Amino acid sequence: MPGRSTVAVHADREVHPDRAVAPPIYQTATFSAEDAESFAQGAVEARGKDFYTRFGNPNHAQVAAVVAELEGTEAAMVTASGMAALTTAVLALVSAGDHVIGQKSTYGGTASVLLNLLPRLGVTTTLVDQRDPDAFAEALTPKTRLILVESPSNPLLHITDLRAVADLARSHNVITMADNTFATPLNQRPAEFGIDVAWHSATKYLNGHTDVSAGVLAGPTDILDRVWDTGLLTGATLGPIDAWLLLRGMRTLPLRVPRHNDNGQALAEALQNHPAVSQVHYPGLDSHPQHKLAADQMSGFGGVLSIEFTGGFDMADAFLGHLNHPRRSASLGGVESLAVHPASMWRGMLSDEQLTDAVPPGLVRLAAGIEDTADLVADALAAADTVLTEAAIA
Repeated sequence: MPGRSTVAVHADREVHPDRAVAPPIYQTATFSAEDAESFAQGAVEARGKDFYTRFGNPNHAQVAAVVAELEGTEAAMVTASGMAALTTAVLALVSAGDHVIGQKSTYGGTASVLLNLLPRLGVTTTLVDQRDPDAFAEALTPKTRLILVESPSNPLLHITDLRAVADLARSHNVITMADNTFATPLNQRPAEFGIDVAWHSATKYLNGHTDVSAGVLAGPTDILDRVWDTGLLTGATLGPIDAWLLLRGMRTLPLRVPRHNDNGQALAEALQNHPAVSQVHYPGLDSHPQHKLAADQMSGFGGVLSIEFTGGFDMADAFLGHLNHPRRSASLGGVESLAVHPASMWRGMLSDEQLTDAVPPGLVRLAAGIEDTADLVADALAAADTVLTEAAIA
């Protein structure tokens, strides 16, 4: 099997053969057919590439070919965002009266789908502590149809035992989906542990340049055909230019991820014993309670760490203000470092009570880019020193 850099560069070569070395942008809403038979076939072909762009586009198919190969799945598909990938899949796979299991530590948008959207549609949900594999078994009901996991989780970097969840679900004929955004297929491939579908906010690491909003799903053909069919109705279509930019970003994913891993590890190690810091959440640290499980499932630990400050919200906010290299901004996974206060960012998605349960108010999520490691570490330590001094003066 080719190496992952070779896959990232060449896996889509035969999807839509063309003499152009750089893939063209197929900026068209629709495609012509040579005859009635080919037109009729295009109208029903799942995840096609040359009927109508809401049904599929050559640029979509190229991205999907690379993602499927990187994730080690039968197929993949693209959507307009990571949330579009999640909501389209959930709407395709569950109906009123069904039950879904999710995690207590998960991205705010995912939590809102579980806590706010699905109950409105007659779907019951249960959120469990994913650090306890038995919690998933205890939450199962005869009506459970889907389990949503995220590992590492956003923003607390908790780890889910993917194999345990997959084995449990398969024995009860329940579909599993894993948000693999933080890990990327370079650090973790959920399919290898039996998870049915992996999804990503491709806006993050897969694109890597903070200039695209996109989502992807990777898994068995039969499941993705169901999701695609629902996607025709939701219209969560990725534009051809965005798909082309995503493909271009994925070409360098195997080169970028190791630097993200190195920078995340270095920042976590540098900050974990700082007197302004009460705790660093990063699965690459030996002190992380689930470090062994993370090491068993992952080949690298990613560029995202979360830092809890001894001075709570005020100190966390001050730390963000003193950083020079990371920008105070939502998102992650780009070449530039970004830092954010999750409790502020997620206020529009969760109620105050839900937010309090999801994330500590004094926590900062720091997403390391690909800058020089020494520069990022020096900057973070200087900011932590400054907030400690300010707190002592106050």
